[in-house]
Amino acid sequence: MHVPSRNESGLPMQPIYDASTLEGFDADARLGAPGRFPFTRGVYPSMYTGRPWTMRQYAGFGTAKESNERYHELVNAGTGGLSVAFDLPTQMGYDSDEPIARGEVGKVGVAIDSIDDMRTLFQGLPLEKVSTSMTINATASALLLLYQLVAAGQGAESRLLTGTIQNDVLKEYIARGTYIYPPQQSLRLISDIFAYCHREIPRWNTISISGYHMAEAGATPVQEIAFTLANAKEYVRTAIAAGLDVDDFAPRLSFFFVVRTTLLEEVAKFRAARRIWSRIMRDEFGAKNPKSQMLRFHTQTAGVQLTAQQPEVNLVRVALQGLGAVLGGTQSLHTNSYDEAIALPTQKAARLALRTQQVIAYETDVTKTVDPFAGSYFMEAMTDELETAILELIQAVDDRGGAVAAIEQGFQKSEIERSAYRIAQEIDNRERTVVGVNKFVLDEEEPYEPMRVDPQIEVDQCERLAALRKERDNAAVERALDALRSAAQGTDNVLLPMREALGLRATVGEVSHALRDVWGVYVPTDAF
Repeated sequence: MHVPSRNESGLPMQPIYDASTLEGFDADARLGAPGRFPFTRGVYPSMYTGRPWTMRQYAGFGTAKESNERYHELVNAGTGGLSVAFDLPTQMGYDSDEPIARGEVGKVGVAIDSIDDMRTLFQGLPLEKVSTSMTINATASALLLLYQLVAAGQGAESRLLTGTIQNDVLKEYIARGTYIYPPQQSLRLISDIFAYCHREIPRWNTISISGYHMAEAGATPVQEIAFTLANAKEYVRTAIAAGLDVDDFAPRLSFFFVVRTTLLEEVAKFRAARRIWSRIMRDEFGAKNPKSQMLRFHTQTAGVQLTAQQPEVNLVRVALQGLGAVLGGTQSLHTNSYDEAIALPTQKAARLALRTQQVIAYETDVTKTVDPFAGSYFMEAMTDELETAILELIQAVDDRGGAVAAIEQGFQKSEIERSAYRIAQEIDNRERTVVGVNKFVLDEEEPYEPMRVDPQIEVDQCERLAALRKERDNAAVERALDALRSAAQGTDNVLLPMREALGLRATVGEVSHALRDVWGVYVPTDAF
């Protein structure tokens, strides 16, 4: 008797699927047409037959000047959109000269302390024409406002700016840790961003609700989608409670997912996610605008599956992962560089990662038809099975009072940790093959010279901050920060006084500390 194998989510996979697998399958209800509810087959009618996805490369390191140089290289190489990585102090709302930032300045991304740095970061790049994604959460409001101010300095109109801020702080409490304020205050800040962008920057994607980081922490595909959509429901409830109409902000919601080497399950995952979200928005929240019902998403290949051993093999992994994202109907894609398991990617590695997307787009035939898997016995069965499992897990979150209440109970974190532990055991026991790590290994690895960040960057950044504080009108900055504190204490939108302060050259750390003064900081229940 055949024992079925299981996919990454633990669901059985049969060796053969046939017509009996889809007995009673209602294609009209489950699939629909591409670009129409329930969007199983994609959010746009023509998908890539009209134009390919946006090819992004996530970049940023060291100083704003160095990152600017890399962005120009990527644009010249054919990148259609920029994705900015920020260092940990910037992500956590600390300036580069604060003691807690020591040793981390410019390490995992670019250091942005003030509008001066942001001007340097985007010097010579036409922000009215370039779509920019910023992977930033707790300090997303400050970085978005700095971007808007710099664009205005270039003469760009705010209403024409396009891009995305991640702005998904709930997943930080679950999997990543770069939160600042308690959950309820973080949600207040997010709803203020929704309202501000609706008025000021209407083409901006105000949030990229992320399953990627949960997947990197060990979440299965089912957990990744379920916990992401549960977080998304919390954001929608918060915005509606703040007085916003669902169809005013929901069209600018976007999502961010991982894509693994298990290509078939990943394609089914994306199709199931679109279907579930469309029904949540229509049936639970009453969204009438079809754009409010669409799940538009960015995808990044799986960093956690990259290996430091035989790093060139990562080129193959990334190519397969990128193909899975495209077959799954992603709107934009970042392909990881093969050497990222070792250090910051070299220029050559970053270019190869982009070329991988270009080969998929221009040398294969996957862009010639919409949703080529539609009607596949296997694909439709797996999409249905994933949908059922995802809905069950979303219900488990709802039964605990919603995403925030479940976070405070440690539910999502503990579920992901169990999955991560199981995966680690399977690799250690060689039940799960990782090429070059526990099978097909080399006796001796070839030498590799990684790219390193110069520690002088931190010294220079601190000197720039000292000069900034001498040159600016500190009294005016302090008045603006006081106005920010007052708004945080009341119900006024905090982005307006924050923009005033940042325009006066207040730093990201200073505006973050002003909010800390009022809202405090979050201490997780498992920190003791």
